[in-house]
Amino acid sequence: MKSYRNLLTIFGLFSGITCCLIVFISFSTKDHSPAGFFDLRQQIMAVNMDKEFDFAGEIVPINEDTKERLDRELSINAYWQSTTLLNLKMANKHFPVVERILKENGIPDDFKYLAIAESGLRNVTSSASAKGFWQFMKLAAGETGLVINEDVDERLHLEKSTKAACAYINQMYKRFGTWTNVAGAYNVGPTSFARTLAEQKENSYYNVNINEETSRYIFRIIAIKEIVKNPNDFGYYLEDHHKYQPQSNLKEIKITSSIVSLADFAHQNGMTYRMLKYYNPWLISAKLTVPPGKEYIVKVVG
Repeated sequence: MKSYRNLLTIFGLFSGITCCLIVFISFSTKDHSPAGFFDLRQQIMAVNMDKEFDFAGEIVPINEDTKERLDRELSINAYWQSTTLLNLKMANKHFPVVERILKENGIPDDFKYLAIAESGLRNVTSSASAKGFWQFMKLAAGETGLVINEDVDERLHLEKSTKAACAYINQMYKRFGTWTNVAGAYNVGPTSFARTLAEQKENSYYNVNINEETSRYIFRIIAIKEIVKNPNDFGYYLEDHHKYQPQSNLKEIKITSSIVSLADFAHQNGMTYRMLKYYNPWLISAKLTVPPGKEYIVKVVG
Protein backbone atom coordinates (compact mmCIF):
# COMPACT_ATOMS: atom_id res chain seq x y z
CA MET A 1 0.00 0.00 0.00
CA LYS A 2 2.86 2.33 0.88
CA SER A 3 4.47 1.66 -2.52
CA TYR A 4 1.22 2.53 -4.19
CA ARG A 5 1.05 5.86 -2.30
CA ASN A 6 4.62 6.66 -3.32
CA LEU A 7 3.77 5.94 -6.93
CA LEU A 8 0.79 8.30 -6.80
CA THR A 9 2.96 11.03 -5.25
CA ILE A 10 5.57 10.71 -7.98
CA PHE A 11 2.87 10.74 -10.67
CA GLY A 12 1.29 13.87 -9.14
CA LEU A 13 4.59 15.71 -9.05
CA PHE A 14 5.30 14.78 -12.65
CA SER A 15 1.83 15.92 -13.76
CA GLY A 16 2.21 19.23 -11.93
CA ILE A 17 5.59 19.95 -13.47
CA THR A 18 4.23 19.07 -16.93
CA CYS A 19 1.24 21.42 -16.54
CA CYS A 20 3.50 24.25 -15.40
CA LEU A 21 5.74 23.78 -18.42
CA ILE A 22 2.75 23.84 -20.78
CA VAL A 23 1.40 27.07 -19.24
CA PHE A 24 4.85 28.69 -19.33
CA ILE A 25 5.44 27.76 -22.99
CA SER A 26 1.94 28.93 -23.96
CA PHE A 27 2.34 32.24 -22.15
CA SER A 28 5.81 32.93 -23.55
CA THR A 29 4.74 32.37 -27.17
CA LYS A 30 1.70 34.71 -27.14
CA ASP A 31 1.59 38.44 -27.62
CA HIS A 32 0.20 39.70 -24.33
CA SER A 33 0.24 43.38 -25.17
CA PRO A 34 -2.88 45.15 -23.82
CA ALA A 35 -5.89 44.75 -26.15
CA GLY A 36 -7.91 47.74 -27.19
CA PHE A 37 -11.61 48.07 -26.31
CA PHE A 38 -12.45 47.02 -29.88
CA ASP A 39 -9.95 44.26 -30.59
CA LEU A 40 -10.91 43.91 -34.30
CA ARG A 41 -8.83 41.65 -36.51
CA GLN A 42 -9.06 43.70 -39.71
CA GLN A 43 -6.86 44.46 -42.66
CA ILE A 44 -7.55 48.01 -43.79
CA MET A 45 -5.36 49.04 -46.69
CA ALA A 46 -4.93 52.26 -48.63
CA VAL A 47 -6.18 52.24 -52.22
CA ASN A 48 -3.42 52.02 -54.83
CA MET A 49 -3.31 55.30 -56.75
CA ASP A 50 -0.37 54.38 -58.98
CA LYS A 51 -2.18 54.41 -62.34
CA GLU A 52 -3.80 56.75 -64.82
CA PHE A 53 -7.48 57.53 -64.30
CA ASP A 54 -9.98 58.85 -66.81
CA PHE A 55 -13.63 59.65 -67.33
CA ALA A 56 -15.08 58.98 -70.80
CA GLY A 57 -11.56 58.83 -72.20
CA GLU A 58 -10.58 62.20 -70.72
CA ILE A 59 -7.53 61.83 -68.46
CA VAL A 60 -7.77 63.12 -64.90
CA PRO A 61 -5.01 65.71 -64.34
CA ILE A 62 -3.24 64.61 -61.15
CA ASN A 63 -1.99 67.23 -58.75
CA GLU A 64 -2.09 67.55 -54.96
CA ASP A 65 -5.73 68.63 -55.01
CA THR A 66 -7.15 66.13 -57.50
CA LYS A 67 -5.17 63.23 -56.03
CA GLU A 68 -6.66 63.81 -52.59
CA ARG A 69 -10.17 64.19 -54.00
CA LEU A 70 -9.88 60.97 -55.98
CA ASP A 71 -8.29 59.07 -53.10
CA ARG A 72 -11.16 60.14 -50.85
CA GLU A 73 -13.82 58.75 -53.18
CA LEU A 74 -11.94 55.54 -53.92
CA SER A 75 -11.47 54.92 -50.20
CA ILE A 76 -15.07 55.72 -49.27
CA ASN A 77 -16.59 53.56 -51.97
CA ALA A 78 -14.13 50.69 -51.51
CA TYR A 79 -15.06 50.43 -47.83
CA TRP A 80 -18.76 51.28 -48.21
CA GLN A 81 -19.40 47.55 -48.38
CA SER A 82 -23.18 47.12 -48.37
CA THR A 83 -23.87 49.90 -50.88
CA THR A 84 -21.02 48.86 -53.19
CA LEU A 85 -22.12 45.22 -53.06
CA LEU A 86 -25.67 46.16 -54.06
CA ASN A 87 -24.33 48.41 -56.84
CA LEU A 88 -22.48 45.42 -58.29
CA LYS A 89 -25.62 43.29 -58.17
CA MET A 90 -27.82 45.96 -59.75
CA ALA A 91 -25.27 46.74 -62.47
CA ASN A 92 -25.52 43.18 -63.76
CA LYS A 93 -29.29 43.60 -64.08
CA HIS A 94 -29.57 47.04 -65.66
CA PHE A 95 -26.30 47.78 -67.47
CA PRO A 96 -27.20 45.78 -70.62
CA VAL A 97 -30.16 48.11 -71.29
CA VAL A 98 -28.29 51.29 -70.31
CA GLU A 99 -25.19 50.39 -72.33
CA ARG A 100 -27.24 49.72 -75.46
CA ILE A 101 -29.08 53.04 -75.28
CA LEU A 102 -25.93 55.04 -74.53
CA LYS A 103 -24.21 53.48 -77.55
CA GLU A 104 -27.20 54.12 -79.83
CA ASN A 105 -27.08 57.81 -78.88
CA GLY A 106 -23.33 58.36 -79.11
CA ILE A 107 -22.81 58.77 -75.35
CA PRO A 108 -19.60 57.38 -73.78
CA ASP A 109 -20.12 54.16 -71.89
CA ASP A 110 -18.74 55.70 -68.68
CA PHE A 111 -22.00 57.59 -68.19
CA LYS A 112 -23.56 54.36 -66.94
CA TYR A 113 -21.51 54.90 -63.77
CA LEU A 114 -23.08 58.35 -63.45
CA ALA A 115 -26.43 56.56 -63.09
CA ILE A 116 -25.00 54.57 -60.17
CA ALA A 117 -23.74 57.78 -58.57
CA GLU A 118 -27.14 59.38 -59.02
CA SER A 119 -29.42 56.60 -57.84
CA GLY A 120 -27.67 53.29 -57.24
CA LEU A 121 -29.65 52.10 -60.29
CA ARG A 122 -32.89 52.37 -58.35
CA ASN A 123 -35.98 54.48 -58.84
CA VAL A 124 -35.31 56.71 -55.86
CA THR A 125 -36.70 60.16 -55.05
CA SER A 126 -34.34 62.84 -53.76
CA SER A 127 -35.07 65.46 -51.12
CA ALA A 128 -35.43 67.94 -54.01
CA SER A 129 -38.03 65.66 -55.70
CA ALA A 130 -35.70 64.48 -58.48
CA LYS A 131 -36.72 60.96 -59.50
CA GLY A 132 -35.56 57.82 -61.23
CA PHE A 133 -32.26 56.27 -62.26
CA TRP A 134 -31.13 59.57 -63.78
CA GLN A 135 -32.66 61.83 -61.11
CA PHE A 136 -34.61 64.15 -63.38
CA MET A 137 -36.37 67.15 -61.91
CA LYS A 138 -39.90 67.58 -63.21
CA LEU A 139 -39.10 70.60 -65.41
CA ALA A 140 -36.05 69.01 -67.05
CA ALA A 141 -37.99 65.78 -67.58
CA GLY A 142 -40.74 67.64 -69.43
CA GLU A 143 -38.18 69.40 -71.61
CA THR A 144 -36.80 66.02 -72.73
CA GLY A 145 -40.26 64.66 -73.57
CA LEU A 146 -40.92 62.46 -70.56
CA VAL A 147 -44.59 62.23 -69.63
CA ILE A 148 -45.56 63.06 -66.05
CA ASN A 149 -49.20 63.09 -64.94
CA GLU A 150 -51.41 61.59 -62.23
CA ASP A 151 -51.11 58.08 -63.70
CA VAL A 152 -47.67 58.06 -65.28
CA ASP A 153 -44.17 59.23 -64.37
CA GLU A 154 -41.74 58.27 -67.13
CA ARG A 155 -38.77 59.38 -65.05
CA LEU A 156 -39.25 55.91 -63.53
CA HIS A 157 -39.18 54.19 -66.94
CA LEU A 158 -35.68 52.78 -67.46
CA GLU A 159 -35.60 52.85 -71.27
CA LYS A 160 -37.38 56.18 -71.75
CA SER A 161 -35.51 58.00 -68.99
CA THR A 162 -32.17 56.73 -70.31
CA LYS A 163 -33.01 58.03 -73.79
CA ALA A 164 -33.99 61.36 -72.24
CA ALA A 165 -30.71 61.45 -70.31
CA CYS A 166 -28.83 60.87 -73.57
CA ALA A 167 -30.59 63.81 -75.22
CA TYR A 168 -29.81 66.00 -72.21
CA ILE A 169 -26.15 64.92 -72.12
CA ASN A 170 -25.66 65.49 -75.85
CA GLN A 171 -27.20 68.94 -75.53
CA MET A 172 -24.77 69.85 -72.73
CA TYR A 173 -21.79 68.45 -74.63
CA LYS A 174 -22.45 70.94 -77.42
CA ARG A 175 -22.42 73.67 -74.80
CA PHE A 176 -19.49 72.66 -72.57
CA GLY A 177 -17.17 70.81 -74.93
CA THR A 178 -15.92 67.97 -72.71
CA TRP A 179 -17.66 64.95 -71.20
CA THR A 180 -16.15 65.78 -67.81
CA ASN A 181 -17.70 69.25 -67.89
CA VAL A 182 -20.99 67.67 -68.92
CA ALA A 183 -20.97 65.38 -65.90
CA GLY A 184 -20.20 68.30 -63.60
CA ALA A 185 -23.02 70.31 -65.16
CA TYR A 186 -25.34 67.32 -64.82
CA ASN A 187 -24.84 67.44 -61.06
CA VAL A 188 -25.04 71.14 -60.34
CA GLY A 189 -27.18 72.21 -63.32
CA PRO A 190 -25.95 73.70 -66.61
CA THR A 191 -26.82 77.31 -65.75
CA SER A 192 -24.98 77.22 -62.44
CA PHE A 193 -22.00 75.39 -63.95
CA ALA A 194 -21.70 77.89 -66.81
CA ARG A 195 -21.86 80.79 -64.36
CA THR A 196 -19.11 79.23 -62.22
CA LEU A 197 -16.82 78.77 -65.24
CA ALA A 198 -17.40 82.37 -66.31
CA GLU A 199 -16.89 83.87 -62.84
CA GLN A 200 -13.62 82.02 -62.29
CA LYS A 201 -12.42 82.41 -65.90
CA GLU A 202 -11.87 78.66 -66.27
CA ASN A 203 -12.94 76.09 -68.83
CA SER A 204 -12.43 72.81 -66.96
CA TYR A 205 -14.31 71.10 -64.16
CA TYR A 206 -11.03 70.17 -62.49
CA ASN A 207 -9.99 73.81 -62.12
CA VAL A 208 -13.12 75.37 -60.64
CA ASN A 209 -13.87 75.99 -56.99
CA ILE A 210 -17.44 74.71 -56.65
CA ASN A 211 -19.80 73.32 -54.00
CA GLU A 212 -18.58 70.20 -52.19
CA GLU A 213 -21.06 67.77 -53.75
CA THR A 214 -20.12 68.76 -57.29
CA SER A 215 -16.43 68.97 -56.39
CA ARG A 216 -16.58 65.31 -55.37
CA TYR A 217 -18.94 64.19 -58.14
CA ILE A 218 -16.61 63.20 -61.02
CA PHE A 219 -14.19 61.54 -58.60
CA ARG A 220 -17.04 59.54 -57.13
CA ILE A 221 -18.08 58.36 -60.60
CA ILE A 222 -14.50 57.35 -61.39
CA ALA A 223 -14.25 55.48 -58.07
CA ILE A 224 -17.47 53.60 -58.81
CA LYS A 225 -16.18 52.78 -62.28
CA GLU A 226 -12.91 51.36 -60.94
CA ILE A 227 -14.69 49.15 -58.40
CA VAL A 228 -17.40 47.89 -60.76
CA LYS A 229 -14.83 47.07 -63.46
CA ASN A 230 -12.37 45.44 -61.04
CA PRO A 231 -14.37 44.20 -58.04
CA ASN A 232 -11.88 41.50 -57.04
CA ASP A 233 -9.12 44.09 -56.72
CA PHE A 234 -11.20 45.75 -54.00
CA GLY A 235 -12.15 42.53 -52.21
CA TYR A 236 -15.62 42.02 -53.71
CA TYR A 237 -16.38 38.50 -54.91
CA LEU A 238 -19.75 37.65 -56.44
CA GLU A 239 -20.77 34.43 -58.13
CA ASP A 240 -23.14 34.84 -61.08
CA HIS A 241 -26.07 33.54 -59.03
CA HIS A 242 -25.47 36.30 -56.45
CA LYS A 243 -26.04 39.02 -59.05
CA TYR A 244 -29.47 40.35 -60.00
CA GLN A 245 -30.37 39.07 -63.43
CA PRO A 246 -31.67 41.04 -66.46
CA GLN A 247 -35.40 40.72 -67.00
CA SER A 248 -35.91 38.11 -69.70
CA ASN A 249 -39.25 36.44 -68.96
CA LEU A 250 -41.44 39.38 -69.97
CA LYS A 251 -43.60 40.24 -72.93
CA GLU A 252 -44.83 43.69 -73.96
CA ILE A 253 -48.47 44.65 -74.43
CA LYS A 254 -49.43 47.75 -76.39
CA ILE A 255 -52.09 49.73 -74.52
CA THR A 256 -54.20 52.07 -76.67
CA SER A 257 -57.25 52.54 -74.42
CA SER A 258 -57.59 53.42 -70.76
CA ILE A 259 -57.41 50.78 -68.04
CA VAL A 260 -59.83 51.43 -65.19
CA SER A 261 -58.26 48.92 -62.80
CA LEU A 262 -54.62 47.91 -63.05
CA ALA A 263 -55.30 45.22 -60.43
CA ASP A 264 -57.82 43.58 -62.77
CA PHE A 265 -55.41 44.03 -65.69
CA ALA A 266 -52.63 42.34 -63.71
CA HIS A 267 -54.77 39.36 -62.72
CA GLN A 268 -56.03 38.97 -66.29
CA ASN A 269 -52.39 38.63 -67.34
CA GLY A 270 -51.51 36.05 -64.70
CA MET A 271 -49.65 38.27 -62.26
CA THR A 272 -50.19 40.22 -59.06
CA TYR A 273 -50.69 43.97 -58.85
CA ARG A 274 -47.40 44.16 -56.96
CA MET A 275 -45.45 42.46 -59.76
CA LEU A 276 -47.12 44.63 -62.41
CA LYS A 277 -45.83 47.69 -60.57
CA TYR A 278 -42.42 46.03 -60.05
CA TYR A 279 -41.96 45.55 -63.80
CA ASN A 280 -43.58 48.90 -64.66
CA PRO A 281 -42.66 51.36 -61.88
CA TRP A 282 -43.65 54.29 -64.10
CA LEU A 283 -47.31 53.35 -63.50
CA ILE A 284 -47.90 55.46 -60.40
CA SER A 285 -51.64 55.09 -59.78
CA ALA A 286 -54.20 52.27 -59.71
CA LYS A 287 -55.36 53.09 -63.25
CA LEU A 288 -53.95 54.13 -66.61
CA THR A 289 -55.57 56.90 -68.63
CA VAL A 290 -54.67 56.79 -72.33
CA PRO A 291 -55.51 59.97 -74.29
CA PRO A 292 -56.71 59.64 -77.90
CA GLY A 293 -53.82 58.88 -80.25
CA LYS A 294 -51.52 57.92 -77.37
CA GLU A 295 -50.21 54.44 -76.54
CA TYR A 296 -48.15 52.86 -73.79
CA ILE A 297 -46.16 49.64 -73.68
CA VAL A 298 -46.69 47.62 -70.50
CA LYS A 299 -44.50 44.68 -69.50
CA VAL A 300 -46.19 41.53 -68.21
CA VAL A 301 -45.00 38.04 -67.42
CA GLY A 302 -44.48 36.05 -70.64
